[in-house]
Amino acid sequence: MPGPPADLVDETFVVADRALIARRIADPALWREWWPDLGLSVVNDRGLDGIHWSAAGALSGTAEIWLEPWQDGVIVHWFLRAALRDGHGDRLRRRYATAFKRRIHALKDDLERGRPAGVPRAQS
Repeated sequence: MPGPPADLVDETFVVADRALIARRIADPALWREWWPDLGLSVVNDRGLDGIHWSAAGALSGTAEIWLEPWQDGVIVHWFLRAALRDGHGDRLRRRYATAFKRRIHALKDDLERGRPAGVPRAQS
């Protein structure tokens, strides 16, 4: 029986080209790496604007990454809305929130590698 819903939101600024981030986010291998306990099905591939999935497995609901251009980078918005199993809500919320933050920062570190802090991105 489903427990209370999880409604997780995160925003992370990444100094990188939106098209590059969109390509990385659209790769199903990345989804399997980031959410190995979820089966994700694309509901809406919005290209440069991100992607919206239905999720099943450890939880049931929807996930979304929205890519908002801002200055010389992108604000990566992440939303997870899902029903959680009774008794596991707080633990799962914490696990998904902290795991996403680690993963998006690893992607950020990879895409921003070599750029000194505070220096604008070289436009391509």
